[in-house]
Order: sequence, then C-alpha cells, then structure tokens
Amino acid sequence: MESDHPVLKKTRLDHVMEEAPSSAAGVNPNLHWTQWQILDSILPTGGFAHSYGLEAAMQSRLVNNEEDLRSFVIQILENTSSLLLPFVYCASKSPNASTWVKLDQLLEATLMNEVARKASASQGSALLRVAASVFTETQALQDLRQTFLGSKSVSFHHAPIFGLICGLVGFDSETVQHAYMFVTMRDMISAATRLNLIGPMAASVLQHQVAPGAERMVQKWRDRNVVEASQTTPLLDALQGCHAYMFSRLFCS
Repeated sequence: MESDHPVLKKTRLDHVMEEAPSSAAGVNPNLHWTQWQILDSILPTGGFAHSYGLEAAMQSRLVNNEEDLRSFVIQILENTSSLLLPFVYCASKSPNASTWVKLDQLLEATLMNEVARKASASQGSALLRVAASVFTETQALQDLRQTFLGSKSVSFHHAPIFGLICGLVGFDSETVQHAYMFVTMRDMISAATRLNLIGPMAASVLQHQVAPGAERMVQKWRDRNVVEASQTTPLLDALQGCHAYMFSRLFCS
C-alpha cells in the first residue's frame, strides 16, 4: 500500500522528474531565454530582501567604505562557493525528488546560523513557487510543489532548490554553478546600494571587478560532492546571526 507521506510517496514523481532534464535540454528551443529569466532581477523570489549579513556588518562597523565592501563581497562569495555550490551541483546533476530531499535535509542540519537558515528556506520556497508558476511547461515543478507543499520533512533551502529547478529546465551543471554565484553577487551588491554604501555606477564597476575572482572561486569549488562542503569564513556566519538582534534594520537577513 502506497504511503501518503511526502518523502515516501516519491516513486512516480521521481520518474517524471528524471525525464524532464533530457527532454528540456534536447527539445526546448527557448533554453537561453529561460536561463536569462531565472537570472533576471525582476523574478520575484525575494532575494532582494536579504543582505547576506552586510547590514549587520555595517552596523558592527566592519564594513565602512567601498574597500571594506569589496573584501566583504569576496569573502561571502568564497563562503558561498565552498559551502553551497556542492549542494547546487549535486541537485542539478540528479534533479529528482529523492536526491533533493536528502540534500535539503542535509543543508538544514549544516546551517547552524538561524538567520541564514531561515533566509535560505524563505528564498528557496519563493523560488519554487515562482518557477512552478512561470515555467508551466515543466510539469515536474508543479508536481514537486504539490507533493511537498506544507510538508514538515523539507525546508526548501535555496541552494538545493536552485540546482533542482535549473537541472529540470535543462541547464548544464557548469552553467548552474556560475548562475548561483552570479545571483549571490548581484543580490549582495544590490543590498549595498540600498544601504547607501555605494552608488549604482560604482556598484556596476565593483561587480565587474569582482567577477574574475568569482570565476576563480567557481573553478576551485565546482563539481564537488556535498561531503566536501565547508565554511571558509565562519566569522561572517556568526556576524549574520547578529542580524536578528539589531534594533533597526532594512533587510530580513
């Protein structure tokens, strides 16, 4: 008798999801448009509600000017690539429900910082909701959301769900990992402009200047299994955890 538990009731869903990447990659003539839309800031995933700890760093006087900001961005990108790229990669390489559930639960246990954990779950949940509504040709996304909506067995963390969605719509693993780093850098620098730490033109210049370093990080940490995931800057993780204690704040994290 088939179980009603979302984690156990996954055989049929896995079968559908396993077929999705190959059909999307082989038939989808709009793949590039889909890639650009996923990276477009107009996609309402809630990423701009989070500063990756930048607001807490400013109030703690650890980031005071453009040079401090550059160092902060580089360190966050390094931490993102070492800790989260393995989850993005593994989810995109095996875009099925059972793999995603395991990755999501592992990341839930890995993230010790409550602020970062809640932010990740919030962004991931929003991303799946938007993707299921926008990319209606990928039935697996609707099936995934309907199966796990309201389930307490998963948290919808952003990195695994990002890799899963990109894998389902036909991204190759290299593009997925670059895309995740780009989204992180874009959202962080956008937060800096709204905190009046840097102007729009200077922000664009900074993003262009940081890009070669981000590429080196991707090449260093790409295609790794989740057993190799690690924190490279634990101080920044602790700093982000202080965000919830700030009296006045603009961002959720």
